[in-house]
Amino acid sequence: MYVRRVLSTALLLLGIAAAPAAADSSPSASPSGDSAAPTQAGTSFRTATEIEQGQQATASGSTGDYLYWSFPADAGQRPTVKATVKLPEASTRHAGQTWQLDVYDGLRRRQACQYGAQTRTAAQDTASVELACTMRTVRSWSETWANDPLPGTYYVRLTVTGLQASDLGLPVGAEVKVDSKDIGGAAAVDGSLAKPLVPGIATSAGKSDSDSGSSTAVLSSIEPDDGWASGWWSDRWVWTAIGGILAALAGIGGYALTRGAGRPSRVPPGA
Repeated sequence: MYVRRVLSTALLLLGIAAAPAAADSSPSASPSGDSAAPTQAGTSFRTATEIEQGQQATASGSTGDYLYWSFPADAGQRPTVKATVKLPEASTRHAGQTWQLDVYDGLRRRQACQYGAQTRTAAQDTASVELACTMRTVRSWSETWANDPLPGTYYVRLTVTGLQASDLGLPVGAEVKVDSKDIGGAAAVDGSLAKPLVPGIATSAGKSDSDSGSSTAVLSSIEPDDGWASGWWSDRWVWTAIGGILAALAGIGGYALTRGAGRPSRVPPGA
């Protein structure tokens, strides 16, 4: 009966511990209304248009332009960037075009894609081309010599890399969207950054130093819904608790099996 009560208590604790992990396993993208999505793109890292994860950003430009967007990504997320380029009318083009999607981190280091069509060539009669890049999971900490993705701002650059000179300047349209999958404790590491890798080049509008009258520098106007380093909880906590409970149950079971039935009633206490 005692062992049965212990097992019942252990199962109840396992259920309580697993509940937060199940709730935390959902994708971490925070969709925003399409009405608030940006309708233009920047032309450099400094002027990159900020977008939230889950937003469908659009922009118009000319063939040959560099189009830039930026988005926040926190530890434990695996972002996927998708872009669709609406090409000019086939009758105005003279050959195929090759488009490329690149992702850079807050230090402007180009990030590798785990999978996805990062570069594609569209035939002359193709109406649009779709690109995608699924990044590696963002880590909370990394060695200084490594190129691991870290929490902070990421830049998306969309441009054409191969076309005839006669096709330069033709109008194009672009759509970009970023979604993330929460990987959880499988990607957790020991350590964290003191600050996220976000740009410090912008200045806050309407805020100035009363003494000097200069604008106040800000890091970024966008961040995850729960703030940076919001992924402090991971399912590693759950598995650690499960391991401790199983070890305790193994100890109790081993003791119950080896202690025997106690002193036989026929043996006197002084024997």
